[in-house]
Amino acid sequence: MINLDALLMSTGVVTLAEMGDKTQLLAFLLAAKFKKPIPIILGIFFATIVNHGLAGFFGAWITALLSPEILRWVLGVSFIMMAIWILIPDQLDEEEQLLSVKSGVFFTTLIAFFLAEIGDKTQIATVALAAHYASPMTVVIGTTIGMMLADVPAVFLGNAFAKKLPLKIIHAVAAAIFALMGIFILLKVEQWFH
Repeated sequence: MINLDALLMSTGVVTLAEMGDKTQLLAFLLAAKFKKPIPIILGIFFATIVNHGLAGFFGAWITALLSPEILRWVLGVSFIMMAIWILIPDQLDEEEQLLSVKSGVFFTTLIAFFLAEIGDKTQIATVALAAHYASPMTVVIGTTIGMMLADVPAVFLGNAFAKKLPLKIIHAVAAAIFALMGIFILLKVEQWFH
């Protein structure tokens, strides 16, 4: 059964967190380089499902591993740290900018996105959200939708789209949501997020 709160929160938070994130910058780069939106979008989609699926599994595993009190502290601090991290602008590494796999646009995108997403804000957010909501499948669906909501326009509209977004405001809103979630978890104000 789908937990609507988990779905909406995961979708919204990841959509905001992805704005200006290195994987969104990678979507701009791939779109400019290949000019083939459909294979790029499919590569992003499948890379996100696998990457966030593993993150959701890890979040569920943490829930089973830690006591509720320790989990509360880990999640509360994690959400507050995510809030801080979101305020730090991302840039693509040179290796990510130069990535070129001769297997075609889809596989280039799939590999690039999967690798770029390892340890990324949205992957860590997926772990924390899956642990918090104890509904990893719903969280993964939500975070995947959030990634697609942020990255598909990037593929079609390119850098002109990115330059018009108020990224500082978007990051501030995402950071505020994560910070509030962390504070509420630490203060045991759980009814806000279930």
